[in-house]
Amino acid sequence: MTDPASLDLSADVVELARALVDMPSESGAEGPLADAVEAALRALGHLDVDRIGNSVVARTALGRPERVIVAGHLDTVPAAGNLPARLDGGLLYGLGACDMKGGVAVALRLAAQLTSPVRDITYVFYECEEVEGDRNGLHRVATERPELLAADLAILMEPSDAGVEAGCQGVLCADVTVRGARAHTARAWRGVNAVHRAAPVLRLLDEHVPERVVIDGLEYREGLSAVAVRAGVAGNVVPDTCVISLNARFAPSRSPQQAVENVRGLFPAEYEFEVTEVVPGALPGLDRPAVASLVGVLGGPGAEPRPKLGWTDVARFTELGVPALNFGPGDPVLAHTAGEFVPVAQLVECERKLESWLR
Repeated sequence: MTDPASLDLSADVVELARALVDMPSESGAEGPLADAVEAALRALGHLDVDRIGNSVVARTALGRPERVIVAGHLDTVPAAGNLPARLDGGLLYGLGACDMKGGVAVALRLAAQLTSPVRDITYVFYECEEVEGDRNGLHRVATERPELLAADLAILMEPSDAGVEAGCQGVLCADVTVRGARAHTARAWRGVNAVHRAAPVLRLLDEHVPERVVIDGLEYREGLSAVAVRAGVAGNVVPDTCVISLNARFAPSRSPQQAVENVRGLFPAEYEFEVTEVVPGALPGLDRPAVASLVGVLGGPGAEPRPKLGWTDVARFTELGVPALNFGPGDPVLAHTAGEFVPVAQLVECERKLESWLR
């Protein structure tokens, strides 16, 4: 069991990030880290702290006219021989260093240092972001204590190379089923091979050119991919069913229904089409004054916001009516890799910029 007192929020952001990496917290096993975070935040005195499952919410209550959420998830994917953490040439390596214990370290440092910010702040450190959506800590907080997530703006500490990534794509998962008729392979002509009949579906996917949708000056590139093909019951049986699983990423300007209709419309009616999951994206919201103000500070001269190509919990905040941005240290391409790291310079930069805006 991790000693909660071992998490020192007075340490610099690099040492704090290293300490967080060295506290294993794979999805579903965040309890010891949540204990440490809760104890460290309760010891500060200037924050009201709540615990919901293995998620910790800490808030200032200064009566400011504006409230900002700073959120980061505590969990990581399973280890890949990348513990403990190590510093090498200005890079902090280790499980979750990029996604997203570097960002959590920045948020914890802000929670410790900002005793009188110009905006009230809600810090949310939550569980189970890397697994099924119904286990997500933000989902649980929104369901059980929605008042804790009321705010004018949210900053999600997702790795974004210390730049602003606005909005996020929606996700559609579906199965296309092609039917045939079974037969013994010795008399294959007596059956109809469903795998062979699936060739037009695969050809259509191969030739499909996804759309590029521009919103608030940001280009969201859609995608449509076959991610699995399932068929066959035995090596001597002509398969009577072939199921092709699809993963589509759609621009946040499309509703889930529009995304389903768009993808379904690509395939002839003879093929069965079943949606297995659809999750809305989030519009960038760069036209909102609060968002524009923050982008100006976090982006810096010549650093334009980028579209988030992927899905993040900014979509959850958007559903709650809270505009949100992705802003955190680390290259998102490195997330979940065995060699993931976060640059020390980005840890320092993210802390400095957010502290300046909030102070």
